[in-house]
Amino acid sequence: MWNDIRIGIRALLRYPGFTAVAVLTLALAIGANTAIFTVVNSVLLRPLRYQEPERIAVLLDQNLRGGDPGPVSPANFADWRKQSQSFEHMAATEMWGATLTGQDPAESLNGLRVSASLFPILGVNPALGRVLREEEEEPGRHRVVVLSHGLWQRRFGGDAATVGATMRLNGEAYTVVGVMPPEFHFPPFWATQAEMWVPLAFDPERAASRGGNSLRVFARLKAGVSLRQARAEMTAIAQRLERAYPDANTGRGISVEGLHDKVVGNVRRALQVLLAAVGLVLLIACANLANLLLSRAAGRRKEIAVRIALGASRIRLVRQLLTESALLALLGGGAGLLLAVWGTPALLALLATHGGARTAMPRLQEISMDGRVLLFTLAASLLTGVLFGLAPALHAVRSAAVQSRGTSADRRSGRLRNALVSAEFALALLLLISAVLMIRSFHRLQQVDPGFRVENVLAAQVSVRGSAFAEGPAQMNLFRQLLARVEALPGVRSAALVNHLPLAGDLWGATVSIEGRPEPAPGERLAAAYRVITPDYFRTMGGTLLSGRDFTQADTDGAPPVAIVNEAMLRRYWPSLTPSDVLGKRVKLGASGSPNPWSSVVGVVKNIKQMQWAVEAYPEIYLSYFQQPWHEFGGTPGYMTVVVRAAARPENLAAALRGEVASLDRNLPVSEAATLEQVVADAVHQPRFHTLLLNLFSWLAVGLAALGLYGVLSFAVTARLKEFGIRMALGAQRANVLRLVMRQSIPPLLIGLAAGLTAAFVLTRLLSGLLYGVEATDPWTFGSVPPFLTAVAALAAWIPARRASKIDPVRALQEE
Repeated sequence: MWNDIRIGIRALLRYPGFTAVAVLTLALAIGANTAIFTVVNSVLLRPLRYQEPERIAVLLDQNLRGGDPGPVSPANFADWRKQSQSFEHMAATEMWGATLTGQDPAESLNGLRVSASLFPILGVNPALGRVLREEEEEPGRHRVVVLSHGLWQRRFGGDAATVGATMRLNGEAYTVVGVMPPEFHFPPFWATQAEMWVPLAFDPERAASRGGNSLRVFARLKAGVSLRQARAEMTAIAQRLERAYPDANTGRGISVEGLHDKVVGNVRRALQVLLAAVGLVLLIACANLANLLLSRAAGRRKEIAVRIALGASRIRLVRQLLTESALLALLGGGAGLLLAVWGTPALLALLATHGGARTAMPRLQEISMDGRVLLFTLAASLLTGVLFGLAPALHAVRSAAVQSRGTSADRRSGRLRNALVSAEFALALLLLISAVLMIRSFHRLQQVDPGFRVENVLAAQVSVRGSAFAEGPAQMNLFRQLLARVEALPGVRSAALVNHLPLAGDLWGATVSIEGRPEPAPGERLAAAYRVITPDYFRTMGGTLLSGRDFTQADTDGAPPVAIVNEAMLRRYWPSLTPSDVLGKRVKLGASGSPNPWSSVVGVVKNIKQMQWAVEAYPEIYLSYFQQPWHEFGGTPGYMTVVVRAAARPENLAAALRGEVASLDRNLPVSEAATLEQVVADAVHQPRFHTLLLNLFSWLAVGLAALGLYGVLSFAVTARLKEFGIRMALGAQRANVLRLVMRQSIPPLLIGLAAGLTAAFVLTRLLSGLLYGVEATDPWTFGSVPPFLTAVAALAAWIPARRASKIDPVRALQEE
């Protein structure tokens, strides 16, 4: 073996140009595979960092009439926990935010209210102190907090004395009881920016509520209990609750899903497609190198024949040639690993968003290389060496054994070369069609109308939680002053408030009632999202009123309540009316019998994107911030988002906005400042990332396939120089020789295109879930890509064909 390695090293050093090209080709292919596998391994394959994570499940409310699972009501959660026998522990969590004051600067923090049993479910011990206790779920005993390691380091300098100290959250003193370890992140799919955990304490009224769904439920399966068994039990519980509480639970089921599946569900298919794509690039590289080895083997026939004559066995020679291939592959793999080490941070930078946790790659902070990635790179390198080295080695030994220049061997070599080129073009066509489908899909996504103008608008959230401005009139007066100051800033055209920014904020939903419409049957309800805005919101955002008017400064508490609805609400609940006909209709938040006041519809606005870019808008009501109905329904919000339309470069206004807020109260934090262009970019971040990488891999594949065809024809031209010289000496024109060489490229190209089209027609259906507005078998794509690839092949073939046509017949005839 060591002798084979020494001979192999000498052979590689003897041909430095060939070795450099082969190593570079492998480095690009293996490096790309290693980088993508690093992401796949970290996101899809690596277990979540909890104790026995495969036993952790996510339980959500499921509308049996359709739609995604959603949050759970407090009373339903209590019944689930009481009646289920499949789980050791069950815990509820609820998104929570708080303003940290008492130390400069004030900061708006994201956190969760959680059942104390959450930490036993996760099985992660704190780095310092302790976790929450069950008795701390009682109102009045709930002001304790567990901090993330990052928050502890950032705001408390990593001081161990922080445990036992107090911190002021929303103006109230909370005792820090624990700090979690650095690697702890929870939850990994929703509210991923949570940095602290406090007890979930219900007062008796809320504990008995089967409305106001806001909880996500996590549970740990008992040993030996499967998800399937748990689903069956929870289905039975849902049916019992439906019989007991038909008004709230008719048509409601329970979704039970493994935590890992919940975390990676949105990106699993996309990452699998990218891994397959980069694997195809590696196969094309293998075919390319196999062609290079076949060319090199032709020059080594005499050497191999001599070694056979001296008694070397065929197995011994094949082993020697495979050793050379393995050395090449290991060199390429090592270089590829270095490229991956360099390229993975760049890949992570592509994966990162401006701050939209909703659109970020799950487990992004956990992506890193580990032993499994190194083993993958080693295995890929060795397998690659076998793939591109075995066939040329067998062919070289077989052809040398019969005759060093035997005709039959040359024919077999030509057939093998053509087969490899056909395979390269088939794979390249498959990748290119997939990339074009993704490009067309992304282009359609970019053409989606968000319902607002993205240019020159800045948005920032201002929190009033725990301040003197947390409630009603004081809060309204604060924001009136702030809007007046912001509108007076140089370069500001208009400013307004909204509770949640489209695409970047939360979305509040509610039962709605429409005057004159019959009460819905049990289990059915009229529902809509609702946003709270100030006058000039639509002008600032660039929204379009289809009929009626915007809110005005006169729409205050002393004026009749008014509302604006979107197109989707008009179509859903007044399908026979035009936008102007619906004006004057009355709606309210809550059931028709609730004490909430009725609001008259004064305008209809064009749909504005809500939480997801590629999802159709659903019914939405806009209410005036300065009127009372929404306060009575949802309570005064702890924050509002300021939107500012500037004459140019809105990001330059962020510092001025923070200054104006600080001048009103230095304890009011300003967070999540972003332009609407950044918000929209985050909304389409994942499809952009997938499209970019697939496009990159497809072009790499096309380049390798073109190089493969070029190499085959270049070798053929070199081998037939004397033949071309004789033809031209006998009167053949240069154009005849050009056509003769070009004609050689046609059979492998046609075979490759036919195989590639067949494979693409079958396999691109796997992209269906990643495409928007484009079918997986899009005729335009399937009709345009093969001619393009044919043109690339023609260019690759024309270069050696042109060289053949310029041969000097006299010099060619003098060649040995």
